[in-house]
Amino acid sequence: MSTQHYNAELYAGGTLGDIIARSLSRYPDRIAFVEGDRQFTYRETAAAISRIMQWFDSVGLQRGDTVAQLSRNCPEQWFVMAALYLSGLRSVTLHAMGGADDHTYILNDSEAKVVIYDAYFADKVAAYRPACAGVAAWYCHGEGSADENFWNAVSSFQPRTALRCRSAAEDIIRLAYTGGTTGKPKGVMLSNRALVANTMLTLVEKDWPEEVRVLCTAQISHGAGAMIVPTLSRGGTFYLYPGFDKDTIIAEVSRHRITVMYLVPTMIYSLLDYPPARRADWSSIALITYGASPMSPKRIEEAIAVFGPVMCQGYGQTEAPNSIAVLRKCDHDLSKPERLLSCGMPYPGIQVAILDEQYKEVPRGTVGEICVRGPIVMSGYWKQPEQTAEAFAGNWLHTGDMGCQDDDGFLYIVDRKKDMIISGGFNVYPREIENVLAEHAGVSNAAVIGVPDDKWGEAVKAVVVLRPGADVSAEQLIAMVKERKGSVNAPKSVDFIDAMPLTAVGKPDKKALRAKYWSSQARHVH
Repeated sequence: MSTQHYNAELYAGGTLGDIIARSLSRYPDRIAFVEGDRQFTYRETAAAISRIMQWFDSVGLQRGDTVAQLSRNCPEQWFVMAALYLSGLRSVTLHAMGGADDHTYILNDSEAKVVIYDAYFADKVAAYRPACAGVAAWYCHGEGSADENFWNAVSSFQPRTALRCRSAAEDIIRLAYTGGTTGKPKGVMLSNRALVANTMLTLVEKDWPEEVRVLCTAQISHGAGAMIVPTLSRGGTFYLYPGFDKDTIIAEVSRHRITVMYLVPTMIYSLLDYPPARRADWSSIALITYGASPMSPKRIEEAIAVFGPVMCQGYGQTEAPNSIAVLRKCDHDLSKPERLLSCGMPYPGIQVAILDEQYKEVPRGTVGEICVRGPIVMSGYWKQPEQTAEAFAGNWLHTGDMGCQDDDGFLYIVDRKKDMIISGGFNVYPREIENVLAEHAGVSNAAVIGVPDDKWGEAVKAVVVLRPGADVSAEQLIAMVKERKGSVNAPKSVDFIDAMPLTAVGKPDKKALRAKYWSSQARHVH
C-alpha cells in the first residue's frame, strides 16, 4: 500500500521571505546595514520592506510579475529585492557594468512590468528605454531623473507590525540572467527552494564567527547578495560599499573590526600586491569567502600568510547558486599543497557526479563533466524548454565544467566544457563579443578566448583576422566592445593573425588558440 501523501498546505513554508521576516523580527534593535554614514536597524529594514510590499499591491502587481532593478550597491536595492521575495514577485537585477544591448534584451525577455533604477544610470536608461515597450512604469532610486522618486512613492504607506510571506517553496522569485552560446542571455529560474537551500548551506558550511560584521564591495545584485540573508540570520551587520578600493577596505576593517569579507580573487590579488595591505592589521578577520573564478595555489598561500588561516572557497554557478562544493578553512592545508587546486567537497545534501558523455559515472581520478542534483538546482531556463532539457539530460544538472574527484571526495575543476570565460569573478561569453567584433567593417573573422592572468584569473583576449587592406587598431575594437557590451566584456588585449586555425568542420579551433597560453598552467580553466 502506498504511503505517499501530498498536501500543499501541509508542506507550505520553506521560503526565503520566511527567513528574512524571522531574522528581522528576531533582532529588531541591531544594525542590519551600514553604508557610509547611513545605517539601518533590523526594525527600520522591515519597515521599508513593508512599505514597498504595500506599494506593489497598490499598483496592481500580481504574484509572478517581474520587477527589474539597475542600481549601484545600496541597502535600498536589497530592500526592494526582499519585498519582491516576500510578495511572490520575480526579481531581475541588471548588472551595473552591463551594456545597453543586454539590458534591453533582459527587460523584454523577462517581461518586466516595473523598472527601478539608480539616478546614476539615468542617461543609459534613457537611451534604451524606447526599445522596452512592455515596461509599464519606470521609477528612480532617489532624485536626479524625470521619473518619480520611488521612495517618495512608497513613503505614504505605514509599515505593518509583521512581515508575511506570500510565496510558496516552488515559486520562481528570481530570474538571474546568464549569457548563452546563442549570444543571448538566458534567464535562470530560481525558486524559494533553491535560494533557501543556498542560504542554509552557506550558514552550515562557511565557518561563521560568533560576531558577524561583513564587509562587501562586490555587487549585491549578483553573487555577493547571497551573503546578506545568512548575515541577517546570524544577527550580523552588512557593511556595504559602492566598489572595491584597497585603502577603504584597510581603513574600514580596522574601524569596524570587520570579521567577514566577501572577495573575488582579483580583489585578493590587488590587496596582496599592495604594500600597505601587507602591513595592515587583519586580526579581526575570521573568514574570507572567495570564489567565482580560479585562484592559483601560490596566491592562496600568500593570502593565508597575510590574512591568516581564514580562507574559504565556494564553487557554484547561476544554475546551482554558490553551493555545489566548498573548500573550508580547515581544508586550506599548506602541508597538502595539491589540495589548494581543489574547489572542495560537495555541500551536505548535494549530489555531485563526474559523468561521461553517456551520463555514466567515471572512476575516481578520471575527468568527466561535473553534474549536480539537489535542492539548489534551478527550475529551468525561462521560456527556453530545449535548453532546459539539454541542461537536465539524464536527470542531472550539467554544469559544463570538466573535473574529477580524488579518493577523499575533493572536487577538482580541470577544464571548461563550454567556452565561457570567468574574468575577475564575472562570467564572460565569447560569442557575444565575437558577434560585436564581426560588425566592424575591417574584421574578417574573430575568436575570443580566456588567457591566464595574474590579476583577473582569466583575461579576455580577441584573436582577429582583418580584411585585406583594412587598417584597424586593437584600441578601436576594444572601445567598440566596451560601448556595446560593457567594460567586463571588453577584451584586455587583441592579437592580429593572418589566418584563423580551423577544426575539421570549419569552426575556429579555439583549443589550438588557447594552447599557446595555457600549456604551462596547472589548472586549465578557460
